Amino acid sequence: MNIVVLDGHTLNPGDLSWEELKALGQCAIYERSTPAVVLKRAADAQILVTNKAPLGREEIRALPNLRYIGVTATGYNIVDVAAARERGIVVTNVPAYGTRSVAQHTFALLLELTQHAGSHSQSVRAGAWVRSPDWCFWEHPLVELDGLTMGIVGFGRIGRAVGELAQAFGMHVIAAVSPRTTELPRNVSSAGLDSLFSAADVVSLHCPLTDSTRHLVNAARLARMKPTAFLLNTSRGPLVDEAALADVLNAGRIAGAGLDVLSAEPPRPDNPLLTARNCIITPHQAWATRAARARLMSVAISNVRSFLEGKAQNIVS
Repeated sequence: MNIVVLDGHTLNPGDLSWEELKALGQCAIYERSTPAVVLKRAADAQILVTNKAPLGREEIRALPNLRYIGVTATGYNIVDVAAARERGIVVTNVPAYGTRSVAQHTFALLLELTQHAGSHSQSVRAGAWVRSPDWCFWEHPLVELDGLTMGIVGFGRIGRAVGELAQAFGMHVIAAVSPRTTELPRNVSSAGLDSLFSAADVVSLHCPLTDSTRHLVNAARLARMKPTAFLLNTSRGPLVDEAALADVLNAGRIAGAGLDVLSAEPPRPDNPLLTARNCIITPHQAWATRAARARLMSVAISNVRSFLEGKAQNIVS
């Protein structure tokens, strides 16, 4: 079959191999595809692989040869799944590949907010320690995590992994869970959203983006947070009302935020969080360790192979 990868660069910037996919059929791999070129590149494809290149109803209608869409991510909102289903097109995703990497990055953000190792290293390199009258110094409050409360919103695979790390640091863990969650690990308590925002010293977001979770973090919930509390988001940018978060950060009403996702990516230059106080932002990289990307590629190729063998897996359509 004719296989087209629309945007392979972020998955494989050159440190992995496409050879296993190329062995499955005639294969064209593009680093990036803007909406303007998607239809031209996909015109003869029976199999499309995409990460962020959107495939809406219009594109799906215009591709009569298309039989399969493989999303190289867990979230698949870039594909109009209903339109694919109407055409009998199989859509698959890749679940669970980045659990440990995202949990690790969540704590990288938290530890920078609490220890400021990166910013202090920059100060030392700028000569601040050489000029110091004392044998040590710190430019920001240093916060010990032991005994604090971690509030986790969304207790799926990643939320649970973050909870395990939090407990390893001696934190108490509370979680706002979906109705489908019937059992929590030992020493994890359930809490309603408003109660969680009031009680937690750290609020960490790990829930999917839906109509009901968009702007889940709004002005009212931010007002419930302790002035010493931190907000973390390694899930989806639109979970947060960014203007409201910038307002409370600039007013000093919470201690800080660590974000790996924003509502638009790349962000617009006027995004208020880019200049907000005590706000650490990384460029949606929590998923992108080489180990996680290797797992992602392996499962994505396995999804294609399984489809070709007539036993499709990880179907979301």
